[in-house]
Amino acid sequence: MGTKRLGIAAGFAAGPAERENFLARLLVADDLGVDSIWVAEAWGRDAFTLLTELALKTRRARLGTGIVNVFSRSPAVLAMTFGALDELSGGRMLIGLGSSGANVVEHFHGVPFEKPLRRLREYVEIINLLLRGEPLNYEGQIFHMSRGFRLQFTPLRPHIPVFIAAITPRSIRQTGEIADGLMPIYWPKQKYADLRAQLAEGARQAGRDPTGIELAPSVGLFITDGQDPEQVRNRAREPLAYYIGRMGRFYYEMLQRHGYEAEVAAVRAAWERRDPAAAAAAIPDRMLDDITVIGPLDACAEKLDELRALGVDVPVVPLPQGEPRQVGRILERLLR
Repeated sequence: MGTKRLGIAAGFAAGPAERENFLARLLVADDLGVDSIWVAEAWGRDAFTLLTELALKTRRARLGTGIVNVFSRSPAVLAMTFGALDELSGGRMLIGLGSSGANVVEHFHGVPFEKPLRRLREYVEIINLLLRGEPLNYEGQIFHMSRGFRLQFTPLRPHIPVFIAAITPRSIRQTGEIADGLMPIYWPKQKYADLRAQLAEGARQAGRDPTGIELAPSVGLFITDGQDPEQVRNRAREPLAYYIGRMGRFYYEMLQRHGYEAEVAAVRAAWERRDPAAAAAAIPDRMLDDITVIGPLDACAEKLDELRALGVDVPVVPLPQGEPRQVGRILERLLR
């Protein structure tokens, strides 16, 4: 039985070949008492189909999108969907929102990537309004509704907690103003105090109590037990290098601000030469240890405790691979 708060990043919904094992591992996580399970969405399977199944098959964990973007569906559709899922789950849903990026929004969804911060704010305001059962009369910079539509059902809860994926100073402050939780990714451990301060600044501007805002960062977890530690470290470098070099300028600029100017410049230069191996190799051990949790299982559990001591409420780690029984042993140690 888990005693510490731990979130599970389920990632993307699995295909037919992996589905049985995937679901079994998630149900083990729920049985052991993880705080939350988060389902991602990009340009593959949608998040809500899996969340519907989890709402019906899990008993304890909070369930959220980690994340869906605010360009591919209207705020009213999201209010309808989360409201219905909250009923199915018995009040366990979490609304995880983000802006995604121009490539996905414009070239997959065909929507102009404009005013992402303003759009996030208006989505949160409209979703909250509808879940409260109020008429949809809204005048924003982006959305203009004046016919007073209401949801055709009374939501189980008048408010479903909203978590926002944010990493820039402006977006973090806005999250403090409008949301219930923050979900950063690749955030260096020594910078969590700064993150909390930015959240608190936004909360105070809106007259809110910053201590009520949950910090639930996505944390890379790489367990070295039974493997070559150096090979595991090299694997851990690859996704970080990809985010720095290929996911626009968001993570590149974030890590620049955090003092890794030379490192991220070397990663970008390698990607520009189309050399992903060199890009990964440009990430030094110090940077990797600042940003990810890596090592033997016991050491990883201690590092997650360190993050909690630094102000993290719910570290969200990837769903471990392997057979369900093996996954259970890993999670039991991380929750103890």
